[in-house]
Amino acid sequence: MALNFYKYQGTGNDFVMVDNRKLTFPAKDEALVNRLCDRRMGIGSDGLILLQDHPEYDFEMVYFNADGRLGSMCGNGARCAVRFARQLGLIEDVAHFLAADGEHQASVERDLIHLKMNDVASVEQVGEDYFLNTGSPHYVRFVENVQELDAFADGRAVRYNDRFRAAGTNVNFVERLSENEIYVRTYERGVEDETLSCGTGVTACALVAGMEGAESPVSVKTLGGELQVTFKRAGEGFHQIYLIGPAKLVYSGTVAL
Repeated sequence: MALNFYKYQGTGNDFVMVDNRKLTFPAKDEALVNRLCDRRMGIGSDGLILLQDHPEYDFEMVYFNADGRLGSMCGNGARCAVRFARQLGLIEDVAHFLAADGEHQASVERDLIHLKMNDVASVEQVGEDYFLNTGSPHYVRFVENVQELDAFADGRAVRYNDRFRAAGTNVNFVERLSENEIYVRTYERGVEDETLSCGTGVTACALVAGMEGAESPVSVKTLGGELQVTFKRAGEGFHQIYLIGPAKLVYSGTVAL
């Protein structure tokens, strides 16, 4: 069996995209998904996304981590899915779709995708660090000289500590560049490595920066490019959260399964 696929990236966070509206992809085959995401033995990506029909939405996004397991919400992947849906003619400039953490809305504005994230009710403080869920769990730590950090080793130490070993968490390291600008590096569970960017992680870090005095919008630099997060405070949490950034087609092809 040959699989038609598309490769998309959002600030360097890359995904294998599959049009699965006919439900022909063997979604329960974790080993297959893992092989397709492998950068030496497969196509190579941080995850795989199936775009499927849904009776109540423009489409449904089903996201798999690179290890082959079903994942939680992926912000960069969702922006890529919106761009893919537009390429397929399922939407024009506005999307209403379903993801792992519920429904989302998005708009296409030239080169940027404006993705509405779900509300965040509260943020937990862990010593001097933070923990919150922006569709996926994120641990946030402010550091100095983030570009000199060993994000793999330091991120892995948190991801596999006693609290997070079983369920896992993404780990973000943040440097304040100015009042409303931060630099973020992320170790992602499921990929089990640092990625060039993480949409839900960028969102989490921008919200924590907001708790510490930053005003919306917050500009975010990552290894893969720049994003922006807008939000409004709501008591101990946040609402009207938008992740804004590019999503681009890299190439398309066919691979034997």
